[in-house]
Amino acid sequence: MTSSSDFSLDRARVEQLHERINSWFEANARDLPWRADDRTDWQVMVSEFMLQQTPVVRVLPVWEAWMDRWPTPADLAAVESGEAVRAWGRLGYPRRALRLHAAAQAIVEKHGGEVPHSYDELLALPGIGTYTAAAISVFAFGQRATVIDTNIRRVFARAVEGKALPHKSLNIAETRLAESLMPADLATSVLWNAATMELGALICTAKSPKCELCPVADLCAWVAAGKPEADYVPTGQAWQGTDRQLRGAMMAVLRAAVAPVPASLLQTGGRVDIAIPQELVPAVKKLAALNSSPEQIERCYAGLLNDGLTREYEGHVSL
Repeated sequence: MTSSSDFSLDRARVEQLHERINSWFEANARDLPWRADDRTDWQVMVSEFMLQQTPVVRVLPVWEAWMDRWPTPADLAAVESGEAVRAWGRLGYPRRALRLHAAAQAIVEKHGGEVPHSYDELLALPGIGTYTAAAISVFAFGQRATVIDTNIRRVFARAVEGKALPHKSLNIAETRLAESLMPADLATSVLWNAATMELGALICTAKSPKCELCPVADLCAWVAAGKPEADYVPTGQAWQGTDRQLRGAMMAVLRAAVAPVPASLLQTGGRVDIAIPQELVPAVKKLAALNSSPEQIERCYAGLLNDGLTREYEGHVSL
């Protein structure tokens, strides 16, 4: 059997991977609005912020609402950051909304309202790291860059390295492998980034890979090795009882509010004997039902203030 290291250097087989996976993508890619021929650079950028650690099905309705309301960076930059956080809804990790708002302001102030084309200029924007800069440069501008997300890492781990799962975190070896697999042709490389990502999302999934539908099953080192088990068991992020859950419940109260709310409403975890506007009742009930400890409530409340997600003024708090 061909070893994984030999496989990665077998250019004929690598070219087969390029041809088959790209062809599969062209026939099976999801019809997503940020992939449309008439999509704008800004639409791609917003999608990349929202898709971080969040599935497409949850992103789509929020993305569409954002594009209706803020179709350009200037539109978003013109509103208060709290409006961006409110519109972020239940996507999770709401600091992404603050960073996207700050990036929009930087685009207006430094780039004339146009999303910058170069990787370095993208990387300099607030909230944009190496992955997001690469993804925007590829998917918005058709440039050659190596995009490496969890889906892509899993496809390469199986097809090339013969492993069930990639390493727990991205390492230099994985980065070098991804770079070595990149097609030399510009157009093919752009397609390859999108195609391998889609293959990992739809077919080469973490828990139930659909090998019978995979266009490269006969080339897959993992299949050839008999599909060995992973050397670790992936664990999902805990939610129940965590600070993330409590912070999310506090944010839900503020998103439902039409005016600043008494700070004591959050500082007591929703367990305070004051009149509550009707629109806040469902969110406050969910907050109180968590029955969080005073220490956790204090920590989470302070964290929201420190992160800039909430503002406190004269005993009241708002987004």
